[in-house]
Amino acid sequence: MTAIVFLILGIVFLVVGADFLVRGASNLAAMARISPLVIGLTVVAFGTSAPELAVSLHATFNSQADLAIGNVVGSNICNVLLILGASALVAPLVVAQQLVRLDVPIMIGVSGLVFFFGIDGFIGSSDGIILFLGGVGYTLFLLFQSRREQNPEVQSEYAQEYGPKQFAWDKVGIEVLAFVAGMALLVIGSQLLVKGAITIAEALEINPLIIGLTIVALGTSLPELATSIVASFRGERDIAVGNVVGSNIFNILVVLGATSALSPGGIAIDPSVMAFDIPVMIGVAIICFPICLNDNLISRWEGLMLLVYYLAYTLYLVMKTTQHDSTVMFGSALKFVIVPLTILGLMAITLRSRFGSPKTKP
Repeated sequence: MTAIVFLILGIVFLVVGADFLVRGASNLAAMARISPLVIGLTVVAFGTSAPELAVSLHATFNSQADLAIGNVVGSNICNVLLILGASALVAPLVVAQQLVRLDVPIMIGVSGLVFFFGIDGFIGSSDGIILFLGGVGYTLFLLFQSRREQNPEVQSEYAQEYGPKQFAWDKVGIEVLAFVAGMALLVIGSQLLVKGAITIAEALEINPLIIGLTIVALGTSLPELATSIVASFRGERDIAVGNVVGSNIFNILVVLGATSALSPGGIAIDPSVMAFDIPVMIGVAIICFPICLNDNLISRWEGLMLLVYYLAYTLYLVMKTTQHDSTVMFGSALKFVIVPLTILGLMAITLRSRFGSPKTKP
């Protein structure tokens, strides 16, 4: 009963916190003349990823490496497939050119870096330091680039969307308070939800790695889910998409980097994660590129496709946990049928974006 109460309170805190966070961040962005996309990629993404950082650090210091790595990998998969998918179903998401040119390729690159660092079976302290420093450099670059934006088209689009809102000290306090309150509610809500979910999972004797890849990953990704959906409803679509991409980059560079750097022996990676889950994480990152490139719009049908892939991934994990007889066959279908067909489909999308007719907005 207590676990169910934690789940309900966690969801309520997440929804309210997401609304405060988006409201405060977008208003501060408009007053400071910083691109909402950059705010979504940095401040909002970092704020909504705070639960992943807290959970992974706690897991690492308590010798629960499976939970720590599963949380990061599972959250990144969930962010793209579930959160982008659900947000696109609410409203088709317009994708900024910067995401296609810079941030999505960076997300793909750092996802591949996890596999490279994990080839020897663990991500060491030195690997963690490299990742963390990369996160600091990425953030500073985004902020510097945003303040130097001189493109007349970008400035015109910005003025049309946000109007002539000017910086005002008397309003800063209110927006900062809304932002901080939203972040606090997100963190508290995630902790309550994860605590309730883990209690239920442990009662059912589920493997800690599976808990990290599913329940904990979903729980700590709920801030991103709530924030992106609320942002989509409010018309802040740069924040909706930038939040997901920025959160994935932050999860790898800062969350995984910090936990690996602070762990004396690094974080051990289970062979099954290297063989399946990390490649899936890289794959869903790659999926983002042709989808975003296709007329810079994530349509409702593409959102539905992402959700179907998330259900298939979750179903595979459940079958693996329960040792279902069809697990091997289903896994083979994912690897040798669904993935190849997906690659062909993405190639067709990219070719249509370059040489075919533009997307029809739903």
